[in-house]
Amino acid sequence: MIRAFEGVTPSLGEGAFVAANAALLGDVVVGPGSSIWYGAVLRGDVAPIRIGARSNVQDISMVHGTTGLSSTTIGDEVTVGHRVILHGCTIGDRVLVGMGSIVLDLAVIETDVVLGAGSLVTPRSRLESGWLYLGSPAKKVRRLNDGDRAMIHEGWMAYVDLSARHR
Repeated sequence: MIRAFEGVTPSLGEGAFVAANAALLGDVVVGPGSSIWYGAVLRGDVAPIRIGARSNVQDISMVHGTTGLSSTTIGDEVTVGHRVILHGCTIGDRVLVGMGSIVLDLAVIETDVVLGAGSLVTPRSRLESGWLYLGSPAKKVRRLNDGDRAMIHEGWMAYVDLSARHR
């Protein structure tokens, strides 16, 4: 479902895919080649949501913001795993947000970060570029290696390819 809210309609870039039962409401911009998967909810009713190019928001994830406080921005080539909550945060380019993670208001995840499954990023936290973070609250574990960077690349590429097969 793609629906206007108070006169603002979600916008989809060229080649973007939105699953039939995903919900996009209001001030949501999905970049070219990005994909929004089954059961995902992106509510741009109280704050804008911006998603860059070739990113994916997987099944049953929730993206929202807080009135007067925080919007949500997702960069390019980002993978947002299944059942993730992103609430009023900023996600940089080439980030993997693991399944079941929660990222709260005004948190910033810089570029080239892996956030492990089930992690919690507390309000106003900053996760530095080039690191793996795990836990609740999320803590630095180690620097990313070439294998981690390849995993990030392969992840978003797989969803660009898969979205073409779901059209």
